[in-house]
Amino acid sequence: MSEPHQERVFPARPTMKAIAEQVGVSIKSVSRVLNEEGGVSADTADRVLAAADRLGFRRNHLARSLRQGGRTETIGLVVKHSSTRFYDNLIRGVEGVTARHGLFLLTAASQSADREKSTLLALSSRQVDGLLVVPTGSDQSYLRPEQFAGTPMVFIDRPPTGLEADTVVTDNVGGGEAAARHLLDRGHRRIAVLGAASSLYTVRERLRGVQSALRRAKVRADRQLTQLDLDSVEDVRGSTLALLALPDPPSAIFSLNNVCTIGVVRALREVGLSDRIAVIGFDDFELADLLQPAVTVVAHDIGAMGRLAAERLLSRMAGDTSDPQTVTLPTHLISRGSGEIPPGIG
Repeated sequence: MSEPHQERVFPARPTMKAIAEQVGVSIKSVSRVLNEEGGVSADTADRVLAAADRLGFRRNHLARSLRQGGRTETIGLVVKHSSTRFYDNLIRGVEGVTARHGLFLLTAASQSADREKSTLLALSSRQVDGLLVVPTGSDQSYLRPEQFAGTPMVFIDRPPTGLEADTVVTDNVGGGEAAARHLLDRGHRRIAVLGAASSLYTVRERLRGVQSALRRAKVRADRQLTQLDLDSVEDVRGSTLALLALPDPPSAIFSLNNVCTIGVVRALREVGLSDRIAVIGFDDFELADLLQPAVTVVAHDIGAMGRLAAERLLSRMAGDTSDPQTVTLPTHLISRGSGEIPPGIG
């Protein structure tokens, strides 16, 4: 006969009262020791700390800060995804600053516009001292009450819509223009552009850079060579194959993010044109230099973007009330081979 099911009972979290009873002192004395307020003998302090350690006592820093009307020493960071090279580097850049200042970083993935709003409002309700945001949605005006209440916020990679706030971005227009010029200088005139959602600020700005370079070179842009709103590697692969099947196919392709670059590379390998079609990707990515041919990219310092955004937020938390600023970080083109393939080869 089986034993009757017994519900597992977890021990209660130890309290200051439990420590006081074990040491034989007042709760006030325990509080003074744990909060480093002084006024307690060294012997008593040692015994209180030993008992707290033995019982597994953990101070509630958040509750203490709120009781004292102070800060929670916590920063909220909201990104669209948390497992890509871009966001990994961005988070590391932010963490380098927050850790140096003894701040705790709460990172959350928004995934969608609706979840972005609920996540940011949830972080605000938890009394974070400031917010760092890579916006996903097209309207951040819902954060106005939080901003008015004194919560500092800095936006990263894309500016907010519906409110004014500090922003740290990349020179997307300059990067797009540099990529297009690089291809034009090598004789390309049929340049395809593949990108993600056309509603994204970064996509629009990079495309604007390409169009500017084409106008300056007096090259007519063929609309069918621009394919946006591609959500996956497979989408990009299919669009690339369709472009290559045109009566007058592109001789070069500029992909506007890493996902697009991977889709383009896969499609070219599939049809044996990797060494015949020039490719430049926006954003460097792991192993890009080991492919054959190695991928030419427009690179930028993502970690620096995170660091500057975190430093700007800390400045606001320290009382800076100057007008919102937009900091634009430069890009640089890394030539590796794929972007240097001339038109008409083979």
